Amino acid sequence: MAQVELVMPKMGESIIEATILNWVKKVGDSVEVDDTVLEIATDKVDSEVPAPVAGIIKEIRYEPDSTVAVGEVIALIETEAGAEVEASPAVAPADDKPKASTPEPAPTPAPRRENKSESEQSPSEKSDNGRFYSPLVRTIAEKEGISQAELDQIPGTGNGGRVNKSDIQAYLKRRTNRFITGPGKAAPTAGTPATTLPPRPPVAPAGSLASGSSSDEIIEMNRMRKLIADHMVESKRTSPHVTSFIEVDVTDIVNWREGIKKDFQQQHGEKITYTPIFIEAVAKAIKDFPLVNVSVDGTRIIKKADINIGMAAALPSGNLIVPVIRNADRLNLMGLTKQVNDLAGRARENKLKPEEIKDGTFTVTNVGTFGNVMGTPIINQPQVAILAVGAIRKKPAVVETEYGDLIAVRQMMFMSLSYDHRVVDGFLGGSFLRRIGDYLEAFDPQRSDV
Repeated sequence: MAQVELVMPKMGESIIEATILNWVKKVGDSVEVDDTVLEIATDKVDSEVPAPVAGIIKEIRYEPDSTVAVGEVIALIETEAGAEVEASPAVAPADDKPKASTPEPAPTPAPRRENKSESEQSPSEKSDNGRFYSPLVRTIAEKEGISQAELDQIPGTGNGGRVNKSDIQAYLKRRTNRFITGPGKAAPTAGTPATTLPPRPPVAPAGSLASGSSSDEIIEMNRMRKLIADHMVESKRTSPHVTSFIEVDVTDIVNWREGIKKDFQQQHGEKITYTPIFIEAVAKAIKDFPLVNVSVDGTRIIKKADINIGMAAALPSGNLIVPVIRNADRLNLMGLTKQVNDLAGRARENKLKPEEIKDGTFTVTNVGTFGNVMGTPIINQPQVAILAVGAIRKKPAVVETEYGDLIAVRQMMFMSLSYDHRVVDGFLGGSFLRRIGDYLEAFDPQRSDV
């Protein structure tokens, strides 16, 4: 007999953890290849995890509602000898390095792998006093200059008093000695107060209110809102955001769409919206400015070969998800329209597949659908830029003609580009945004390629 590890699969490029919703199979149940073993959820999509091999569920390591990092072993399947190698490609690789909080395991301690000797146990998992620390907690502690002795003093809310991500982040909010005292100076050692900034006020413990009326309603964040909050904070922490704005005359686009939308739907069975037109202009501009289509890995800039444009779409819960149109630069307006309508429709029905929300290289969000004229969106990591398009409104504008300048009523729209100032400077970001506007203003109302 052999045991095959079932690991938490990687659900997308920016997905670093998932929550177990339900175990379809229990310990002792037999499974066939591709049988659903459990259901999981991320902040973007819910999915089922299939069995990579046929066998019997030997062990389940995490309970429902546990949040587990990508690559963590979540169950063991006992199968015939020789099946382990065959099963490996069916699950996410175990060496995917988790970047978010590692959840508390089930109360019953998980046994070590049979093929892993005592000497191979990671030295970072436990401190000298036997206390367990996840790789993520270790990474945060090292980044923030927290010594082992200081780490051992942090109270933990996990199983057995383990310190999780929220514990160490709450501690950092209370910690006054993390401030840098001046250029070139290191933070003071633990226990030494900062000298240039006053200490932060005490942080109220979770569940307490500093002030408020007795009639106030307290709403606990749901799982998805917590994950979205973490991702937004992490994006701002990772990337220094800069936002540039332009105003674009889209009168020709509006008039063209109004003139063809009825016939278009009758002929093709698809509604023509503004989104595919915006994506078409973005894809053209990216080809002109390919250094916007990158990601950052330490001190390396990874220039993407494909132009995969994500479009923010609404879920039934009101949260947003970003399905990806792959190789958007290779699609004509009809192809983009079909992709936009299909992905947006299935997003509303919560039927997107995990592979349809990963590998994006640039994102477009339409804040105009909320009636907003402009916005300052947060970058969708690990991308380096995101475009927001605002509501289209009639406004008086100066129009240049061969007879001179005139004031006319035009359809105007603001666009904003938030970009990562580590790798996209003002010249590149501003020029790229202006090029998108130029393509939109040069839209041919006589075009017939749809």
